[in-house]
Order: sequence, then C-alpha cells, then structure tokens
Amino acid sequence: MTNLLAAALVAAGYLLPSNILLTVGLFALSGAVTNWLAVHMLFEKVPGLYGSGVIPARFEQFKAAIATLMMEQFFTRENIDRFLSQSEGSPAHLDLAPVIQKIDLEPSFDALVETVGQSSFGGMLTMFGGVEALQPLKQPFIDKMKSSLKDMVTSEQFYELLKGELEQPDMMAEMQKNIEDIVRQRLDELTPEMVKIMVQQMIREHLGWLVVWGGVFGGVIGFAAALMQR
Repeated sequence: MTNLLAAALVAAGYLLPSNILLTVGLFALSGAVTNWLAVHMLFEKVPGLYGSGVIPARFEQFKAAIATLMMEQFFTRENIDRFLSQSEGSPAHLDLAPVIQKIDLEPSFDALVETVGQSSFGGMLTMFGGVEALQPLKQPFIDKMKSSLKDMVTSEQFYELLKGELEQPDMMAEMQKNIEDIVRQRLDELTPEMVKIMVQQMIREHLGWLVVWGGVFGGVIGFAAALMQR
C-alpha cells in the first residue's frame, strides 16, 4: 500500500503537472522501495545483490546460536538445581500416577506365579490345579500393585530420595547432557526454509513498518527538497 500510494503521487505529480507532488512521490517511493527490498533481501536471495538471503544462508550459525542460548542461559546447572529446589517445580509435585497406570504388571504376576511353582509350594499347588489356579488372582494382583505403587510415589520419603538422587553431581551432568542432546537433535531437524519461516513469523510484521516509515520520511524529505528548489 505504501509503494502504491507513493507511485500514485509520482503519477499525479507528472500528470498535473506538480513539481511538489512529483518530488514528494519520488522520494517516498524510493524510501519505501529500498526498505521493502532490504526486508525482502533478509529472507530471499536476489541475483546480483551481495549479502541477500542472509537468514537462509546463515542458518547453521542461527542453529548454533539457538543451541548456545538454550544451554548457557536456560538449562544451566544452576537453573536446573533451582528448578528442582523450588516448590512448584520440585519432584514432590510430579504426578506419576498416569505413568503407573500405564505400566504393564502382567510380567510381574507371571514371574511371581513361576517362582511359586518352582518353590516347595509347587507340589502342594499341583493338588489344587497347578499354577493355572492362580490366574483368577492376576487382575486383583495388578490392581493392588498399582495402588501400592501410587501410595509409595506420593510419600514424602520417596520424593526426598528422588530429589536427592536428581541433585547428585553425576546425575545433574547427565541430565544436562540429555537436554543438550534433545535440543541439538531438534535443531538438526531444521532446514534453511524452516529457519526462514520461523524468523519471518517473528519479525516480518514489525519489519513491514520500515517500508511504511521509509515512504513517510522519504515524502517529508521530498517535500522539503521541493520547497528548497523554489
């Protein structure tokens, strides 16, 4: 719109003719077009214009900068330790019940049945139908185990032990290494096009105002130049 308005002023100044309108339009058009081209050159390669397409061309540096920012500013040892120590982020507030609910405890029951069958009770159990006689106990066993595990992981003692283990130096270093691996793996999936789109979404709307203000200030300078020629 800024370019069209500036071009309309140029046309009006040429057709009327009006030196002031023509000068204002030319300056406004030059300011808007050059700023639009500068914004365009950030994201797209323009043949013959050195330095254009800088964001796609430098996407490896962008990825490295993002990784450095994440690890040196966010996931530092101090920040992880602070996260574990804060009440709202401590292990005591981790809800492990959904995880326990998804655990398959059938192998545990099968191992228990096998142990009983191989023990001195195995012969006695044979008199009552063998290990098959224990199968009706499978679901009650699983339900009871999950209930017991939920009670255990919600106890204060469990969370204190978990927090203590997570705050061990070796564990902290391992956690930091795992986070770094996840960050770098995700960044390695980025392509130049994805980086370009990501940056465009963040700043293109705001950079668009450079075109508008380029046209406005160009027009003001053109108006002043036209007055000086009189």
